[in-house]
Amino acid sequence: MQKRWLSVFIGASVILAGCSCKRSLPANVAAMVNNRPITYEELDKKYQLQFETAPSSSDDQTTTQKLEILRVLIDNEIMLQRAEKLGLMAVDADVDAKIAELKAPYTQEEFQRQLTKRKMSMEDLKAQLRRELSVTKLLNKEITSHINITDKDVENFYNTNKASFNLPEPQVHMGQILVTSNPDPNVHNLKNDKAQNDDQAKAKILMIENRLKAGEDFGMIAQNLSEDAATASNGGDLGFIPESSLDRANPELRKLVMSMQPGQTSKVIHTQEGYRILKVVSKEPDGQRALNDPQVQQSIREQLRNRKDQLLRAAYFEMGRNEAQVVNQLANSIIAERDQKQ
Repeated sequence: MQKRWLSVFIGASVILAGCSCKRSLPANVAAMVNNRPITYEELDKKYQLQFETAPSSSDDQTTTQKLEILRVLIDNEIMLQRAEKLGLMAVDADVDAKIAELKAPYTQEEFQRQLTKRKMSMEDLKAQLRRELSVTKLLNKEITSHINITDKDVENFYNTNKASFNLPEPQVHMGQILVTSNPDPNVHNLKNDKAQNDDQAKAKILMIENRLKAGEDFGMIAQNLSEDAATASNGGDLGFIPESSLDRANPELRKLVMSMQPGQTSKVIHTQEGYRILKVVSKEPDGQRALNDPQVQQSIREQLRNRKDQLLRAAYFEMGRNEAQVVNQLANSIIAERDQKQ
């Protein structure tokens, strides 16, 4: 059985955060969130995990990368504190279930080697998973459970975009999840999860394949984990692709896609861009698709749901930042150093 890399689950959700109000902090504190510290030790550890295989960076590049990671840590801390306030912290059973999932492909010795390689103890891993699962519970309650796409919403979208449902030739509505071995700074999936090398990319795509086989939603996995800058934010949706485009792109790929049934996902495909899994949402003959077509309805609802989810998450994170008291000492120190040189 193929191994899944532990590092897939040792990531952080990505949305940028700002800083506010300057005040003196202990020397080991990179930022303070509502009087709770984020230390330079934590920051350096996250940096090493994310950039351990990256080429050597200049001092300015390294500091910029650390600022980005610190923004993520600040956001995560804000969300974690909101989960605590609402009583949504993950319980031991949640953490134990995730640990069991992580350990399944490994022997005990192999699993321990993965922890050692990332300079983590079992307690470190449990703490990290508890934070991630708690934030997921928070977002499910505060975001996902509030999304309601009405029939009127679907009708309005159809009428506004009616021309896009008039197909000049047979087309395939497709989605994809992409994982690459070279992290793209323009990719911002919800977990800020990017493979750092080919081994991690292989392990990550196999983990995703297993989760899809277990019945998890393709669109949500794409939003959380896909490394395609163009489609990750909308659940991996590639839209309608003319059959002639498939012919031009790759005859073998066309053969695979045309052999798949609507709703089916492909095996892992290795291409020049990386490892991907495709999903055939529907296959459409040419001509105008009607609003009462179930596939049109489903397609519109998925698009509207993904858009609303993205909007609500962005607003919710922004609201959390506005209400939090944050001191970004790393940012403050950079500006102070600039002022001293002038």
